[in-house]
Amino acid sequence: MKEHVTKPARRLRCAIYTRKSSEEGLEQEFNSLHAQREACEAYIASQKSEGWALVRDQYDDGGISGGTLERPGLKQLLADIEDGLVDVVVVYKIDRLSRSLMDFSKLVEVFDRNGVTFVSVTQSFNTTTSMGRLTLNILLSFAQFEREVTAERIRDKVKASRMKGMWMGGYVPLGYDVVDRKLVVNEEEAAKVRMVFERFVEVGSATVLARELRNDGFRSKQGALIDKGYLYRLLNNRVYRGEAVHKGKAYAGEHKAIIDTRLWEQVHDIMGESPRKRANNTRTQTSALLKGLLFTATGAAMTPSSTKKGTRRYRYYVSMDLLKNRETPEDGIPRRLPADTAEAAVVAEIRRVLRTPETAANVISALGRDDIPEADVIAALRDFPELWTQLFPAEQARIIQLLVRRVTVTAEGLVIDLRTDGIAGVMREMMTPRQLEAAE
Repeated sequence: MKEHVTKPARRLRCAIYTRKSSEEGLEQEFNSLHAQREACEAYIASQKSEGWALVRDQYDDGGISGGTLERPGLKQLLADIEDGLVDVVVVYKIDRLSRSLMDFSKLVEVFDRNGVTFVSVTQSFNTTTSMGRLTLNILLSFAQFEREVTAERIRDKVKASRMKGMWMGGYVPLGYDVVDRKLVVNEEEAAKVRMVFERFVEVGSATVLARELRNDGFRSKQGALIDKGYLYRLLNNRVYRGEAVHKGKAYAGEHKAIIDTRLWEQVHDIMGESPRKRANNTRTQTSALLKGLLFTATGAAMTPSSTKKGTRRYRYYVSMDLLKNRETPEDGIPRRLPADTAEAAVVAEIRRVLRTPETAANVISALGRDDIPEADVIAALRDFPELWTQLFPAEQARIIQLLVRRVTVTAEGLVIDLRTDGIAGVMREMMTPRQLEAAE
């Protein structure tokens, strides 16, 4: 009589996968991931007689949504499956592996290709049978439905909160701090924001203003030097009007406004023009280059003025003595100067000084400390006249303020006192990648 011998069950290597959508509670000594693993380990132990054995590697994803396959733990699991290291994937519930029906179908394809079985300890089915696949699809459909309903509920909550003007978190704009989950004005930063809006109205060019602010070391709330893209976002941020925005629609916010309606509308009237037209307007606007720098020999300030005859406008610098009808001695000092003549004389003097060997030597010495090559310095001094003609009037006025200390009107002519210590700084700007472009 033959003795019956029981054939040992084939050893099945079981991998447990756990996932938790939020990071809340992960720091605890025993969290949701541990609970899922314990339940799966107990199930595998109950199947020991069938040859089930737990692999040593752990596949966990904490704080990652099931709506994506871009998860480190899942990627490692799939890689081990492709390498033939896993026979059974065990999860607490199927939505731990994925909440998307489409994504799950991709995972099942990987499992089938490698002869891997999928098991949920709370939802018993076998993916190798047609009934098991039907059960799986039904459960996944409900999981995806639950995920979409939850997302819709969150979107509705955000919309309702925005309509009430509430702050819903996220990026905190310059000019505000968050206190008790509400936006509160940071007065120091708010002053900077107002300055940016006011300067944009004066300059009319985002390119010029962004360059000016970078040169002044203006930084975002995160500490980075701003660029033109950041400037546009700041100027378009309706939070500064005291509004809360949801999907392009603005509602009255709980927080205080930083920018008043008049200033906001001035800025956006300018931004409503095309960049090319705005650049042309800025270029044609004549700035008073010598404002605050021009004085008579008696010490009276000369202020910009203009008159219009027909379609032509004539600009002058007029002595305050003349404007206020003060008596002046007959000393031959002009009390009214054509602006173009005075400004051209000052620019010509700057060009002359920049061509002198003494200036070149001083600038080379100053910029040499910044490791700027001598050839670049000489080229910048040589190219100054051409670059000057490309600048907006506002930029020209700024350069004049850096290079000129005072211009005195005498009976013999103009006495121009230059700031020679400012020449090196201007030349350094000329050699930046932007090189003071005038193009918008």
